[in-house]
Amino acid sequence: MNDATLTFNLHRPRLQGIAYRMLGSWAEAEDVVQDAWLKWHAADQGALANIEAWLVSITTRLSIDRLRAAKVRREHYIGAWLPEPDLADLTDPAPSPEQALERSHDVSYALLAVLERLSPEARAAFLLRDVFDEDYGEIARVLDRSEASCRQLVHRARTRLRDERKPMAVAPETQRDLLQAFAQAASSGDFTALKSVLAAEAQLVGDGGGKVPSFGVPLRGGQRIAQLYLATCLRFRGRVRCEIALAAGQWRLLRFIDGKLESAQYLETDGTRITRIHAQRNPDKLAQLAQTLGCELSALA
Repeated sequence: MNDATLTFNLHRPRLQGIAYRMLGSWAEAEDVVQDAWLKWHAADQGALANIEAWLVSITTRLSIDRLRAAKVRREHYIGAWLPEPDLADLTDPAPSPEQALERSHDVSYALLAVLERLSPEARAAFLLRDVFDEDYGEIARVLDRSEASCRQLVHRARTRLRDERKPMAVAPETQRDLLQAFAQAASSGDFTALKSVLAAEAQLVGDGGGKVPSFGVPLRGGQRIAQLYLATCLRFRGRVRCEIALAAGQWRLLRFIDGKLESAQYLETDGTRITRIHAQRNPDKLAQLAQTLGCELSALA
């Protein structure tokens, strides 16, 4: 492995993180990073004053171009569009509460979903500033805009996303215990226990992508959501298993049927009840997670 490859691989995790948060898709993020590698390979590397800044700039611009094309396709998407599951932290499935707290600064799955409301440039400016801590001078250079324009982009993005930006602060161990109780109830079909951990006004948003059944609009109400989980357990008696795992600072629930991955679900809580669930069921978006976990995808819906 030559020096150019070693240098690029040193920055690869950051570039993948930027591309994934821009696109909500690991497959597309990997394509962007590969395109960035080709541009890096063709560049006059010795003339670059700041290699990391150059790579971040190239990756962001490539992501913006790809997101513009993706937005056109997503206008015709069947049902709710949700991002692919994050693949972070899979090598550490049982972090301590302290580790969970340290990782909680990352972009939540819920926020990643609502970032779709922003233009590609506004999304890039927001992520570079509020997630990757770039200064406005660097953001201006990346986006080829003035600093004042970039500040305005970030301000408008923050305003638009204010309600979604940060879930209520909950101690990691409290959240873990609540979600573990939900996972046990969702595995066994304990309707009373399910209702007890779901807020009365809870909502569920699902993405089936037209490949498997899912709700086109959010399902609202704790009792209705509990009935949905009960119905799954009744349909697949003794064959449902749910477990929780941490990814990028947030707990998620993985549901298996006959040992095969059926969905990845991201749960938000107020510390007492579960308030919102994002359920990714589209098999195309679960494929890479299943491969990383070393399991098969469920063909049951």
